Amino acid sequence: MEQSQNPYSEEESGLLLEIAADSIESGLDTGKPATVDIERLPERLLAKRACFVTLILKGRLRGCIGTLEADTPLAVNVAKYAFAAAFSDPRFTPLTSSEFPLVDIEISILSPLEEIRFSSESELLDQIRPGKHGLFISDRGSRGTLLPSVWEQIPDKREFLEKLKIKAGLSRDYWSDSMKVFRYEAYRIE
Repeated sequence: MEQSQNPYSEEESGLLLEIAADSIESGLDTGKPATVDIERLPERLLAKRACFVTLILKGRLRGCIGTLEADTPLAVNVAKYAFAAAFSDPRFTPLTSSEFPLVDIEISILSPLEEIRFSSESELLDQIRPGKHGLFISDRGSRGTLLPSVWEQIPDKREFLEKLKIKAGLSRDYWSDSMKVFRYEAYRIE
């Protein structure tokens, strides 16, 4: 699958993974996310960026939470959403200390959302690139997103869109002229 090139250095990527792991470990020890020491971080990790943190246990999803809004420094978001993915994802029980050493952490750093203009589902599907685009859908109070990494499990465009609609609480064949769909790319660090 196609993935956007990671613009972060090996050192910066390592620091982000360390921040995520420290925040989960802090959650296990204190029930709170770790505080990020922004003084010691490279400037690029302090830029306001949207991100998601995904936890994988034995090849299966164990938690995934993040934001589509770039209103907080990236390093702070990574700490916040690593903690949330471990302890607040409503689909899972909180991560345990015995699971923690077995968990793989993935950080997806998102590009800004780009609205897709379309008048039919086929026109929408023509503007989506499998493996490259994550999607966010919103209509009448329902909303949901699927990261670009989800293409690894759902490589078909139509099925990907159907799963997104279901995740947003809509029917798989839902259609509305007021529906908005945005695409974005993600740089994945693992």
